[in-house]
Amino acid sequence: MNRQTVSPKRNSRFGARALLLLRLLRPRIFLSLLRCARSTPNPAPKRILIPHCLLLGDTLLLAPLLAALRLRYPEAQIDTTVAPAYLPLFNRSPYGVRALGYDPRRRETLAALCHAADLGGGYDLAFIPGDNRYALLARALGARRIVAMDDRDSPNRGWKNYLCDAFVPWPQTPMALAEIFARLADPVYLPENAEAPAPPLPVYRIGDWPAPHCAAPTPPPPATPYAVLHLGAGSPLRHWPVERWRELAARLAGLGLTPVLSTGPNEEALAARIDPEGSYPAYPGTLDLAQLWHLLANARLLVCPDTGIAHLAKLVGVPTLCLFAQVGPELLGAGHFWKEMPFVPLGPEDFPCRDQPFLFERTLPWLRRCERFPSQCPHPAALCMESIEAATVIAAAEKLLAENWVRNCRLWETKPFLFSKFT
Repeated sequence: MNRQTVSPKRNSRFGARALLLLRLLRPRIFLSLLRCARSTPNPAPKRILIPHCLLLGDTLLLAPLLAALRLRYPEAQIDTTVAPAYLPLFNRSPYGVRALGYDPRRRETLAALCHAADLGGGYDLAFIPGDNRYALLARALGARRIVAMDDRDSPNRGWKNYLCDAFVPWPQTPMALAEIFARLADPVYLPENAEAPAPPLPVYRIGDWPAPHCAAPTPPPPATPYAVLHLGAGSPLRHWPVERWRELAARLAGLGLTPVLSTGPNEEALAARIDPEGSYPAYPGTLDLAQLWHLLANARLLVCPDTGIAHLAKLVGVPTLCLFAQVGPELLGAGHFWKEMPFVPLGPEDFPCRDQPFLFERTLPWLRRCERFPSQCPHPAALCMESIEAATVIAAAEKLLAENWVRNCRLWETKPFLFSKFT
C-alpha cells in the first residue's frame, strides 16, 4: 500500500494538539469537561461517533460493533475515524457508516473532523474502543455522552476516565476481541438502558461489508486459479521461515494453483527471499487495501500470519489459513461474528512465552499473549512461528481447498475476472 511522504513539520503532533486544546476550550465543551453541562442519556441518538486510531486489524475487528449499532440505531448517522490509508475499504459505507480519515500527527485531518462535527452539531453519543484517551477527541468533536471500556482499575488512568460517562466491563472469560468491542453496543452493561431490548448477536455473511471500489492493479492477477501467500506482518516475530513458504508454494503449484506473493509496504525483501527467481506473480507492497480485497476475493486460498490481512480475509470470505504464534485464536480468531467464514487457525495451542496478559494496557487474567519486540526475544527466530511445520500447513491447505471446492468453482464460473468490473 503506497504511503504519501510528508515533511517532518507536517508529521509533528504539535499543530493537532494545539487545535484539540482550542476545541476543548470552547464554552459548551469546557463546561461539559467541568461536569457543569452533563447531558442525560439519549434513547434515540441521531449522530454517533466511534473515535479511535487503531491499527488495520483492530479497525476491521470493529465490524461487529458497527453491525450491532446499526441494528440498535437504524436511523442514526454513524461516523468512525480511521487511518487515512484505510479509507478505501470504507468507500461503500459498510453498515451505513461514514469513515473519516484521522492521523493524530496531521493537523489537517483533525480540522476536517472538526468541520464534519460542527456541520452536524456534534454527536449525541460516542463509543470508545480500546484506549480511553480518545474520549478527549470525542469531547473536542462535541460528543455529549461517551461510553468506554472500563479502565478505572488501571494506574494513572484517571484523566481518561474522567471524560467518560459510562463504562462497559471487560470479560473475565476468553472472548474474541471483535466481540469485546461489540459489547459497547449491548445495553445490558449500561444501567440506564436496562429496559432496552438487546439487539440480536449479528453473524457476518459475505456481502454485509460491500466490496470497495478501486482501480485495477498492475500487473493484473492471474486469470487462472491462484492462492495468495501474504508474507508480511507488523512484527518480524510473526514471520514464517522462508524455506517453509517455499515448500508451501511448490506444493500449491503442484495442485494447479499459481502462488501469488503479497507483502505490505517496506516488506519487498520478503518476496525476493522466498522467490529469488521471480517465478511467481508478486505484489510487494504495491496494492492499496481495496485492491488487495479484490485480489483475495478472486483467490482460492489465502495463507498469512496473524496480521491485519487475516481480518480483511474474514470480510472478503476467502478460505484462509492463519498462522498464530504470539497469541492464540481465542482472541483474534473468527469468534461468533465470523463463525460461518472459512477461517482456519494454525499454530501451537499455547507457548511458554505467552506470559503478557495485556490488552490496551489492561490486564485480563485469561489472556495468553506475547507483545515482545524482536530485540526482546531471546531467540534469533521466533520459536513459536518455527513450531508451525510446513507439512501441517500443506495438509490444512489441501483439506480447506477440498471443503471449499464447490464455492471456488462457482466463483470462477460466474465471476472469472472480477477486476474487469473495477471502477
